[in-house]
Amino acid sequence: MRVSTKLPLLLITTAALALTACQSRENRRQELAYVERPVEQLYNQATSEMDKRDYDQAILLFNEVERQHPYSEWARRSMVMTAFAHYQGRRYDEAISGAQRYLALHPGGSEAEYAYYLIAASYFDQITDVGRDQATTERARDALMDVVRRFPDSQYARDASVKLDMVHDQLAGKEMTVGRWYLRNNQMLSAVNRFRTVVEKYDTTSHTPEALHRLVEAYLTLGLRDQALAVGSTLGYNYPESDWYQMSYRLLTNKGLDPEALDGETRRTLLQRIIPGGK
Repeated sequence: MRVSTKLPLLLITTAALALTACQSRENRRQELAYVERPVEQLYNQATSEMDKRDYDQAILLFNEVERQHPYSEWARRSMVMTAFAHYQGRRYDEAISGAQRYLALHPGGSEAEYAYYLIAASYFDQITDVGRDQATTERARDALMDVVRRFPDSQYARDASVKLDMVHDQLAGKEMTVGRWYLRNNQMLSAVNRFRTVVEKYDTTSHTPEALHRLVEAYLTLGLRDQALAVGSTLGYNYPESDWYQMSYRLLTNKGLDPEALDGETRRTLLQRIIPGGK
């Protein structure tokens, strides 16, 4: 009997031949070392253990496929499935290294698409809150972008694109957290740099309206009226109904500045001097 070997977004398991129920786990592991079996049987047993969420045993069986049948297509598939079993067991470092091992040995293999996605998903699942270091978030971003770039029409690219939006929002949130701290501590130039990063790199995220408002606050504190007016006008043009614009409008009009009196061409010219590419 030949099982289906197509890999879906995370896994489609197949019907499996179960091992004898009365065997202890230790005996089963000893059996792996000494009993040669058909490759389909080993692979089916491994996927059966995956169904039962016994990821350690599944890994042993997938490894045994590689050991007993190293040149078969099943061995190649088992490498990726071993990485997936580690992922399911939340051993992300092992999942990443396993997928990278597959890609090093079979860069053009039929499972390469899934291996790239598995690396990205492993990084993505380790993302922490914005109060912590975002190095893993940046690695997730790079890996997700790699999936989209390499396999733009795949199901993995579609899922990676959704995850990328979440990653960008996370990274923008980190910039906002740091920028607010600088603002509270009267370190205006450092605050401006953080808020500009949000507007330049993460302008499609939910943090953009606040970032523009915080720029208005910082520029007014620095006495940079033209910059504050250009940013406030941009905020009003793009987010006219937002609370952030209402707050910026009050700040600007209290200084005798009217963001709504600025025509589009003047606004864009001023903004280009502050934020290249800004609209």
